[in-house]
Amino acid sequence: MTSPINPIGPIKSVTSGVKIGASKNGAGGEFKKVLEQAINKVDSTVKKAEKLGEDFATGKTSDIHSVIIAAEKADIMLQLTTEVRNKIVESYREIMRMQI
Repeated sequence: MTSPINPIGPIKSVTSGVKIGASKNGAGGEFKKVLEQAINKVDSTVKKAEKLGEDFATGKTSDIHSVIIAAEKADIMLQLTTEVRNKIVESYREIMRMQI
C-alpha cells in the first residue's frame, strides 16, 4: 500500500522568535546571540554529516541517501555562512569608509 505525498509546509523564518532592537547587553547583544546560534547550528550539522560519513565508511550504516543528504545540507549551510560573513565584512568596510 502506498502512502499519499504530503504537501510541503510553510517555511519557517530565520528570525522567528528573535526580538530586533537593543538588549540589556547593548545594541549588538541580540545580533551576537543570533549569529552564535547560527554558527553553532552549522557546526553541529557539519559534525553530524562527518559522523554519518564515517559510519558509512566503516559499515555501521548502509543508508547512502541519508549520508549524501546530510553532506549536502552541511555544504549548503557552509556556503550560506560564508556569504553572510562576506556581507558583514563588506558592510563593515563600507561603514569605515564613511566620512564623518
